[in-house]
Amino acid sequence: MKTYLMAITTLVLLSIPALSSAAAGRPGPYFSAFLGASFASDTTVSGFDGSTPYSDQVTFDPGVYVGGTGGYDFGFLRLEGELSYRNAKLDTVTENGAPFRNVDGDLGVFATMFNVFLDLHNPSRVTPYLGGGIGFANLHLNDTTGRSTSGNFIRLYDDSNDTVFAYQVGAGMDVAINSRYSLDIGYRYFITEKAKLDGDFITSNLRFESHNAMVGFKVKF
Repeated sequence: MKTYLMAITTLVLLSIPALSSAAAGRPGPYFSAFLGASFASDTTVSGFDGSTPYSDQVTFDPGVYVGGTGGYDFGFLRLEGELSYRNAKLDTVTENGAPFRNVDGDLGVFATMFNVFLDLHNPSRVTPYLGGGIGFANLHLNDTTGRSTSGNFIRLYDDSNDTVFAYQVGAGMDVAINSRYSLDIGYRYFITEKAKLDGDFITSNLRFESHNAMVGFKVKF
């Protein structure tokens, strides 16, 4: 995470000279809708299966990243609210070096974020931006099963959910179609606090972290 924060800080410092000579954008409200891909990082899932503690290493397949924003453009600065959904299908689950086969389960993340973005306006149609946001995320892990090394199908995790604090940093470019419409091509690094997912018999603790690429369509009023 420190690497990403250092990269964002460097971008901010390098953008100060460009910002001082950039032309301000047209202020006004806007909304956007976006679609993209989410690449969840490997994570550790730990907890209790009944009274037995466990600790698994979990990997995910790429999933969908979809959502929308609404906010106000002040010229150089934009303030917005964001609703988004990410989906990550569990790919592999490994416990004490022993992998489960035929893993079947999904993790869904619904986030409500408040974002601040700095726009680096210039004479071209392409406006780079960078910023980030804070908010809350609801993590929903459905019933997950897998085949053990002995060949038996077992339940790995119970259907459960939890809401935790979340934050993100990101950058991208706004490509103007005309004075009202534009395309938003961006990247977001998203991470949550550790969630405690209490199922009927199995408790699962995990932190969700993902890299997200998106393309959006923005309308300004």
